[in-house]
Amino acid sequence: MPPKKRAGGPVDAAAVKPVSRKKGVEAAKEPAEEASADDAAKRKRTRTKTVVEPEERISNTGFAALLEPFYSGKKLTDPINTAEDKWNLLPAFLKVKGLVKQHIDSFNYFVETEIKKIVQANSTVNSDIDQNFWLQYTDIRIGKPERHEYEDRKPLNEVTPNECRLRDMTYAAPIKVDFKYIRGRKLVKRENVIIGRMPIMLRSSRCHLAGRNDKEMARMNECALDPGGYFIVNGTEKVILVQEQLSKNRVIVEADPKKGIVSASVTSSTHARKSKTYVLLKKERIQLQHNILQEAIPIVVILKAMGIQSDHEMLLLVAGTDSTYQDSFSVNFEEATKLGVLSQHQALEYIGQRVKMGRSKNNAQKRTNVGDGLEALANIIITHVPVVGMDFRPKALYVCFMVRRILMAMHDPKLVDDRDYVGNKRLELAGTLMSLLFEDLFKKFNSDLKINIDKVLKKPLRTMEFDAYNHMTSHGNYITIGMNRAISTGNWNLKRFKMDRAGVTHVLSRLSYISALGMMTRISSQFEKTRKVSGPRALQPSQFGMLCPSDTPEGEACGLVKNLALMTHITTVDDEEPIAKLCTVLGAEDIVHMSGKEIYEEGAYIIFVNGTPIALTRQPKVFLNSFRKCRRMGRVSQYVSIYINHHTNAVHIAADEGRICRPLIVVEKQKSKVEIRHLEMLRSGTMDFDDFLYRGIVEYVDVNEENDSNIALYEKDINETTTHLEIEPFTILGAVAGLIPYPHHNQSPRNTYQCAMGKQAIGAIAYNQFSRIDTLLYLMVYPQQPMVKTRTIELIKYDKLPAGQNATVAVMSYSGYDIEDALVLNKASCDRGFGRCQVLRKYSTQLRKYPNRSADRVGDRVMDEKDPTKPIHKHAVLSYDGLAMVGEQISHGQVYMNKEVPLNTTSTGIGSDYGTNEHKPAPMMYRLADPSYIDKVMVSTTENDSTVIKVQTRQTRRPELGDKFSSRHGQKGVVGIIVNQEDMPFADSGVCPDIIMNPHGFPSRMTVGKMLELLSGKAGVMNGTLEYGTAFGGSNVDTMGEILIKKGFSYSGKDFVTSGITGESLPAYIFFGPIYYQKLKHMVQDKMHSRARGPRAILTRQPTEGRSRDGGLRLGEMERDCLIAYGASQLLLERLMLSSDAHQVDICETCGLMGYQGWCQTCKSTRGVTRMTMPYAAKLLVQELLSMNVLVRLKLEDEFPHGGKK
Repeated sequence: MPPKKRAGGPVDAAAVKPVSRKKGVEAAKEPAEEASADDAAKRKRTRTKTVVEPEERISNTGFAALLEPFYSGKKLTDPINTAEDKWNLLPAFLKVKGLVKQHIDSFNYFVETEIKKIVQANSTVNSDIDQNFWLQYTDIRIGKPERHEYEDRKPLNEVTPNECRLRDMTYAAPIKVDFKYIRGRKLVKRENVIIGRMPIMLRSSRCHLAGRNDKEMARMNECALDPGGYFIVNGTEKVILVQEQLSKNRVIVEADPKKGIVSASVTSSTHARKSKTYVLLKKERIQLQHNILQEAIPIVVILKAMGIQSDHEMLLLVAGTDSTYQDSFSVNFEEATKLGVLSQHQALEYIGQRVKMGRSKNNAQKRTNVGDGLEALANIIITHVPVVGMDFRPKALYVCFMVRRILMAMHDPKLVDDRDYVGNKRLELAGTLMSLLFEDLFKKFNSDLKINIDKVLKKPLRTMEFDAYNHMTSHGNYITIGMNRAISTGNWNLKRFKMDRAGVTHVLSRLSYISALGMMTRISSQFEKTRKVSGPRALQPSQFGMLCPSDTPEGEACGLVKNLALMTHITTVDDEEPIAKLCTVLGAEDIVHMSGKEIYEEGAYIIFVNGTPIALTRQPKVFLNSFRKCRRMGRVSQYVSIYINHHTNAVHIAADEGRICRPLIVVEKQKSKVEIRHLEMLRSGTMDFDDFLYRGIVEYVDVNEENDSNIALYEKDINETTTHLEIEPFTILGAVAGLIPYPHHNQSPRNTYQCAMGKQAIGAIAYNQFSRIDTLLYLMVYPQQPMVKTRTIELIKYDKLPAGQNATVAVMSYSGYDIEDALVLNKASCDRGFGRCQVLRKYSTQLRKYPNRSADRVGDRVMDEKDPTKPIHKHAVLSYDGLAMVGEQISHGQVYMNKEVPLNTTSTGIGSDYGTNEHKPAPMMYRLADPSYIDKVMVSTTENDSTVIKVQTRQTRRPELGDKFSSRHGQKGVVGIIVNQEDMPFADSGVCPDIIMNPHGFPSRMTVGKMLELLSGKAGVMNGTLEYGTAFGGSNVDTMGEILIKKGFSYSGKDFVTSGITGESLPAYIFFGPIYYQKLKHMVQDKMHSRARGPRAILTRQPTEGRSRDGGLRLGEMERDCLIAYGASQLLLERLMLSSDAHQVDICETCGLMGYQGWCQTCKSTRGVTRMTMPYAAKLLVQELLSMNVLVRLKLEDEFPHGGKK
């Protein structure tokens, strides 16, 4: 690499801003340059074309200020190399989208469009009693989040998310409706009536944080880097995880060769109902199956009922002119003839007899079988193909298409679908789930309203004029409670869809910034974890670029819980009508009027929109290209995908929600459409990512369309057939795997281990971490950004909130305390704050108010009898108000809040019903073994006016033996020994390592990335730069070696090291340099446990279990087996009985039952009653069996049977 200089001369030390340096992906080729402060101002991305002056820059702090270090620290005048700098699109994408764009987009769509559709679908409420009465909703809006308590005082009413966290409130906004209704004889309109409160997702369009810059965020006590995308319900942060499901409204063909069944199933989902229809091939007969039908019905009967009268027409629609398919299908005609079904009427009659219809309430008109059959076919079976005006033709075509797919799969088993293929999956986001929930609650709200209105209208003599508005507001809490309950428990119970899902929401994990980010991109699958199926767990080739290949947990959920890659987007719904119109404009013919012969002739391709056949084209390639052109011109939404399936002769257009897609650069005529001028405009801020989309330079491609494209990874790989160019190869990794430097040099499971451990690293959580009070907060005292960064680290702002420290590591063996990955720590480093962390804990309580006006209170501290000026030891940390004093040390058994509860909470105090007015103490005690300091005390009120008191305690911990550390390559280890600095080895430069790592960690683990990180880090330290270890790129090793040689080191990173104990030089050169180490949350102080005597369980009288209850150490079944194998019988007796639950019991030798005090109740005598020692659990078992009428007699034998009188 050329020496790092500015164009003019050597770099001035003051001008070097290490943050604003980035190297291109192929950094070796590119002379990287520094950017001074005024260049940073020029780089500011604004929408105007003028160059921004530095004064303006100061006022406009904001997200833009965070994005400053982008664009490689280049001047605007620097030359641009499109092959390397096309990655500038990536920060542009993230600036427009953010990391949790999926959640926020989905919620915005729900709040702005979906909710209006739901209200339109259920807009009127009629009354059964009074025919003249009606009520109609005209509009619905969702406001901004506000406090529940105030009514009119507007300026006081805005609530910030942080206040909700602290006060255990819900961050929710009112749902307002406009409606008109009949009052008396007049039409009345009302506007802005609140019918409930909707929890608002942070950073969505309705949130107060939307579009705020850093200064305003700081004023609201919010972190500017917090991703948002979660809800705050009752003070806890809840995430609706992305749910993965099979796609709706698509035919999926599966074969079961053992049973000889081929089935085509489709899950139809419309706003009205959701159901699954099967077309099965069983014993060469094809049948249709659905939940509403009592038995499977032959397919010919169904098609006849749908109005395809002649058998010849039916045969053509299913099989075309292909004789093999015709032969396979013609067997089915016999079935219908056997049943005697020859006309449409007979078919409907046959189906109607087999329909399980719920008998409706008003049995006024007698229901006929034919009517039932029609109803079932029109509205229940395959609902997503609508039947307009009893025209069954589209639905009949759909069924024929399903049968055709079955015949094809029968003849060619390769034509079955793969359930695990990502293109057949849809992701359900927060917006989808919330809209289902809201729809359910809104319908229930309306039916309750109707019942209430009917109740009033029934009364014959009404004094007042009836006003429906009073009833609207009376039970307006129903929607609010339903929303809150669903999000806080995670149970989605919808009566309409019989949907009953648990565990939809999770508490946002705030261990570190990365763990919160990783949680936002997580995808949970609906599979049960216990079955050991490898199919859904395998890494699918179709996941490339969409889902991260490394980030999945180990163990039972492996491969079922996935994470999104860096540049993915999840689509929302687009309208079908314009697409259908466009198809006709582009020359496709409507399929409804076609005969089977035309549909299946050579070269005819059916066009499907969202899985429904609508048109036919004979030039699929031309159609495809012109459709794509329209999309690139912005005539169609950018998220619509189109691809050709040549196996089934079909063109599929998809515009539904929940498809994963990602942006790619369009290639035309062997040339990428991103040109130098575009990147210049991007840099100067005149274009942003959306402009690239509108100009057709970049387009979104989903999994199915990706399979239909030819994508080049780098610009040099483009050839005649290339259609797209990858923006950046490293975006196939997700946000968490992107932290690993040089991941492409590691064995793949190591990257997976690091993904799991990176979420447990202690570091900075958010900018507002000290104004939060969380249940458990781990903070690093001196976090550092890594010396070897990756592009992803800068994109996700990990360098602003890091979790780890750069440790100087020597790879050598030392002292034998470093066996099996244990680490040797330098004591002086620990004294200077290496690995030091703080643990903050929250203890909170509510002071409740009771119906009889009594309430909990905080009592006074009790003074010591001997010295009345001081409180007793138990109350030593309490202040005069009964709460702990901030800064006091609190130890085990002391009280931090002297709460008192009233003895009597029921009596009203009226007449003879009066109770005492006393309170009994219910103090909150500190239970941990290690002392802490009181850090904060907060007193506030919740929404329902009960006082809430939160106490935060703080412990500062330094590394000790047994604490867990890990590098960023899945190399975890515990501290084996902490050595004084004078005993540590040192390099000839005088540097002493912070950590000594055993070299045996490398050979079997094959983490070459760790060695490269050490080399690059060392070169960066000597050179004063931050190096890059980006996947499939990063700083070049040879270049790093050159820098090291220039600075007087060995190119291999090895140093000459002297032993600190003997003072002699070590006989080998030692690999020596900086590696980024993370301290993990597993600390010995939280795990260490031992016990001698202690508490016992009441029922079995055996020692309790677990560290929190001061439990015993269990000798389990396997340990027992070992002792038996050794024949150590006395040790067994001691462990299993004497040390556990030995119990003296009186047993009668004659009857073998238990007595007491030397008396046998059964024999009514004292003769032959003996004292024995046995486990209490055994005695309990005998007595429990007696209670169940099972008699257990204990037979006794003499210990010394032959003359034991010696």
